[in-house]
Amino acid sequence: MKIVTTLYRQVEHLVHEVAKFGLVGLLGMVVDLPIYNWLVFDRPLVIFGEHGNGMLHDRPLTAKVISVSIATIATYLGNRHWTWRHRERSGLHREYVLFFVLNGIGMLIAVGCLGISRYLLNLHGPVADNIATNVIGLGLGTLFRFWSYRKWVFRDELALDEAEHHPKAPDSPAELDAESTGDLPAIR
Repeated sequence: MKIVTTLYRQVEHLVHEVAKFGLVGLLGMVVDLPIYNWLVFDRPLVIFGEHGNGMLHDRPLTAKVISVSIATIATYLGNRHWTWRHRERSGLHREYVLFFVLNGIGMLIAVGCLGISRYLLNLHGPVADNIATNVIGLGLGTLFRFWSYRKWVFRDELALDEAEHHPKAPDSPAELDAESTGDLPAIR
């Protein structure tokens, strides 16, 4: 029975982390998307319809690097202080540098998808750009980011075994979360 309980806690905890990571990523996309569209198409919310030429219309890859770099600041704060706050801290400098390096690799995935769309497939325009970067590139980059952040940036989880033997400790990571966020505890 202990194996089943342990497995349940691990899966429950992973689902909880994935949901939080997704919400933080959505925040990053809300920052990234309008900046990119403004730089390239001169309209923050253009996807369909008329569009102009933004200041980086002829340099969409540069525009994507700028928009993702700005969004990275918001996602670092969200992931450090919400998604993975239950993990031990290894120093702001180390975490910040690793986060930006790994996010840079994730950004290269999205920029690569945009480059393929623009320069190999010769697709130009807001719909093609946003599908290439914010659907395909973001999807692939997000998988890489989640795995790499968990593995290298926010590495060590607080030991559940130690928490179980502490009289005031919560029963699960979800309850640990619920205590400080106002979330409802998991129902068993």
